[in-house]
Order: sequence, then C-alpha cells, then structure tokens
Amino acid sequence: MTQQIQLSETQTTILAAACSRDDRRVFPVTAKLKGGAVGNVLKNLLKKGLIEEIASKDDATVWRVGEDGTPLTLRATATADAALGIETADDAEPEEAEAPAAPRRQREGSKQEALIAMLKRPEGASIAEITAEFGWQAHTVRGAIAGALKKKLGLEVTSEKIEGRGRIYKIQD
Repeated sequence: MTQQIQLSETQTTILAAACSRDDRRVFPVTAKLKGGAVGNVLKNLLKKGLIEEIASKDDATVWRVGEDGTPLTLRATATADAALGIETADDAEPEEAEAPAAPRRQREGSKQEALIAMLKRPEGASIAEITAEFGWQAHTVRGAIAGALKKKLGLEVTSEKIEGRGRIYKIQD
C-alpha cells in the first residue's frame, strides 16, 4: 500500500498547473509567493520526488545551473499525478518514437474512469458535484479535466452554464 503524500495548497496549485501543461514544466510558477518561499516550496517538492530537474532550453525557465554549467529547469513527475489523484496509463507499452502519439487509456475502476462516467451522464457534472464525489479541490478537478482528459486522453469535454446549477461539464459519446 502506498503512503498518501500530504501537500499544502500552494504545492497542490503548483503541481496541478505543471501537470496540466503539455511539457509538464513547473515554470512559470502560478502561485503568488514572496521572497524565497517559491524556492522552499520547490525544494520540498523535489525532495518528495514530485518534480525533477531536467536540462532547460529556455532561459526564462531556468531553476538553477548545474555543476557542469548546464541550465536546469523543473518538471512534474508521474508521482505528482498520483499525489493529485490524476490516473495515468503508465503501464501501457511505449509507442515507437516516430509513431504519432496515441491518446492514453484509463485503468478500469480508477477515479479517472469514474470522473469520465460522471461527465458522460446526460446531465453532465459540475465542479461542485465532482469535488463532493471525490473529495478533490476545485483546481484539481479543473486540472484533471484539462490535463488528463483533454490533453492526455484526447477527450472532447464541453461546458455550458446552466441556471441554478452553474457551469456543467460533459463528454459526448
């Protein structure tokens, strides 16, 4: 049994933003922090294995310079997805490097599968309904919809505002 990783609201915000990006980069950091607080939060995420250092090709995203002079940036790891409750298909066989990227599939019985089922209902689901069902924060739900469902699985998620219910998200079959 895997131990649950405890995250602060700031850590969750930073990870959710990174996981929702195509390149999974941490920068630009979306959390509003003063002084050295950003560095402290990122060091803690590194220690927990939720983010990792990789070579940076963009000067705007440099986290630090390595001992060999290589500029380094940060990106979210697969452990970050698990900590946020975002299910991924890491067990799938990797595609050949030259083949076009195929949408990922979800595992049976996962929270991701349950989320998709909620969104496929004729009435769809609101952020409030999803947070009540899974115990997630609202930003985690939005990150799961944008990152895991839209970007990783390639699903078309639509939304519309319904009076008395708020914004409703749906997946058409």
